[in-house]
Amino acid sequence: MTRMALAINTERCIGCQTCTLACKMQNNVPDGMLWNRVITEGSDIIDGAQGVYPDLTRSYLPIACQHCENPACLKVCPTGATYKDEQGRIEIDYDNCIGCRMCMAACPYNVRVFNWSDPVRGTGANYGDKDVPVRPKGVVEKCSLCKERTDRGQEPMCVQNCPYEARVFGDLDDPDSEISKILRTRNTRTLLDHYGTNPSVFYFA
Repeated sequence: MTRMALAINTERCIGCQTCTLACKMQNNVPDGMLWNRVITEGSDIIDGAQGVYPDLTRSYLPIACQHCENPACLKVCPTGATYKDEQGRIEIDYDNCIGCRMCMAACPYNVRVFNWSDPVRGTGANYGDKDVPVRPKGVVEKCSLCKERTDRGQEPMCVQNCPYEARVFGDLDDPDSEISKILRTRNTRTLLDHYGTNPSVFYFA
């Protein structure tokens, strides 16, 4: 058994958006779309703050597909385009996606994006990993846990590029993995527990 997962140290995250850009470049994500975002908690803007001056605080929350053990998106997909693979990752078969966006409606985390028009890239050409499929107009996209990289035994690009090493990637079913040790020794949380999706992305500080 394998269940790949992420643990994110929110105390180390400085909101630099390196993970966002690394994901975008690795996965050939079109202009105007992001698979991975870093939001400022309690604020409607990037780098906002909570509180009243001079008593202000700022905290960041990186968010992407949670690769849930009990994914709501999978249950509503009418074609089987959304599926869970042998490593526990939630993936999309773009050839089977009919663009109904039922998965987007079912996902409580608001982490999927949709190609409403032909994808545009400022480079004028595709970029990133040569093995990443090029998505057409009319399909849903999201974080794949860098499937092409992790299939090769590499870390997701967001993990590799985080300058403050805030992200840990590994197998929850391996008790000796760093992420398993974090879950045993640190106080971790997942998002929106009340939905019962059992995410594979954990947050700690």
